[in-house]
Amino acid sequence: MAPTLASLVQHSALKLGVRAGEDRLETEVRWAHPSELDDPVPYMDGGELLLTTAMKLDAEDADAMRRYVTRLAGAGVVALGFAVGVNYERIPQALVDAARERDFPLLEVPRRTPFIAISKAVSAAIAADQYRAVTAGFDAQRELTRAALGTDGPAALLARLAAHIDGWAALYDASGAVVAAAPDWAARRAARLTSDAARLHERPAPATAVAGGTDEGEDRVELQSLGTGRRSRGVLAVGTGAPLGTAERYAVHSAIALLTLTTERSRSLHEAEQRLGAAVLRMLLAGEPDHARAVAGGLYGGLLDAPFRMLLAETAPAAAAADGVTAGSDGGPAPDPLGVLADTVETAAARGGEAVLVVPDGERLVVLVPDGGTAAAACFAHAEALEGKRPAAAGPHDKSAAGGGPEPVIGLSAPAGPIAAAGAYRQAEQALSVARRRGRVIVEHEQVAAGSVLPLLADDAVRAFADGMLRALHDHDATGRGDLVASLRAWLSRHGQWDAAAADLGVHRHTLRYRMRRVEEILGRSLDDPDVRMELWLALKATAPGPG
Repeated sequence: MAPTLASLVQHSALKLGVRAGEDRLETEVRWAHPSELDDPVPYMDGGELLLTTAMKLDAEDADAMRRYVTRLAGAGVVALGFAVGVNYERIPQALVDAARERDFPLLEVPRRTPFIAISKAVSAAIAADQYRAVTAGFDAQRELTRAALGTDGPAALLARLAAHIDGWAALYDASGAVVAAAPDWAARRAARLTSDAARLHERPAPATAVAGGTDEGEDRVELQSLGTGRRSRGVLAVGTGAPLGTAERYAVHSAIALLTLTTERSRSLHEAEQRLGAAVLRMLLAGEPDHARAVAGGLYGGLLDAPFRMLLAETAPAAAAADGVTAGSDGGPAPDPLGVLADTVETAAARGGEAVLVVPDGERLVVLVPDGGTAAAACFAHAEALEGKRPAAAGPHDKSAAGGGPEPVIGLSAPAGPIAAAGAYRQAEQALSVARRRGRVIVEHEQVAAGSVLPLLADDAVRAFADGMLRALHDHDATGRGDLVASLRAWLSRHGQWDAAAADLGVHRHTLRYRMRRVEEILGRSLDDPDVRMELWLALKATAPGPG
């Protein structure tokens, strides 16, 4: 252990006596330093045992000694060693009283004990403590390595780490969920820090954060990201009753290195799996489900033997900045929305014991998830959370309002089997197109098929066409020579029934007939043509105020 005032007092060769501060002898000593200055504070760093013969001190002046002791204590000096038999035969009472008033440790150094002996004792104790810490760190590294190579993997490593730091340890995945914790009781404590772990995951690795430790009795938790790339692959949390010592710090750093190595190795395997998944997907889309099953083997479990949903995702174009990079909440690059989506789906699948196929495809992400499974539910929950982050005042197309970062846009097919994979891809693509136009995070193909065609008119190109088609009629009405637009809407809504449409307008049917002839003349098109009537009706719906 590090040297303390008590260990120096108990050192048989030093013969130190205690004249004040007896209840503070467990204070650690970082160094022993002699000084005869009347104000050595500017040269102190904190944690020192200051040694003096009082050559320049008026040690019998009570006021001077109060100021002297107060300044030493304020500078972090842990004790004063006063040599007797040199300038003073004994420690002046004024200094003893000042030290006792501040409960400041005051040690009496006998004449036969040189200051250099005290300095050597402190230095030797510090060196021994550092040696013990390094040795303990290497021992911990060996134990942690054996645990990491065992069959229990991270769980065994966390158990050994918790024992070495006399606290607890937890591992979080990329979504911030607790993967493992040790001891068992720590899982509940670790679960309360999932939001802290998720925020740390969004920052480029390596990143650290500290939580707790501000209240008496509260543990101090350090969180460290794992990984070597731009995005972390997980987070390690360690909780202790006090800041980590040197030996404990060695153990934590060893655990971080081992867990990072494990996650990076898993990442390489994951990339190889993605290449295989891309081949399986190509075979499915080419209508070769039997070949796809043969290539996949048992890698994707029963995914290809039961109904699945195909998910197609891309990044919302309006969310990115002009240079293609959007700043995150901490000022750094924002996390890749497709990468976050992939992590969310894969993590949920792993927790639910499901197999999923995740394939990056250029600027898109293609995912196959079991219909009605945990991964599909996680995808919906992720999309709902992103929708919920948008301010109420933001419009559906205002992607930048969702918190400053880019969002994914997701299209989801209806349930399908391997033989219908190509059709499922087209459905997902159609749903993705609708989601993009509507400014939604996710749209299911069932919503497109079962809904109205009218929301599809909410497109800038459609509105431009409608405005151009009706502009001449609006210009006519602006002159006050008739209400052709309203008359056309009423006539079309009544399927060309003159009496009913005229009644709706409150005009005579002959007036309405005249107005429709004017519409034909102005547009140069015949209302007897069903295609013209359809185009005019859709143009009216596309330009109608409010929900259409």
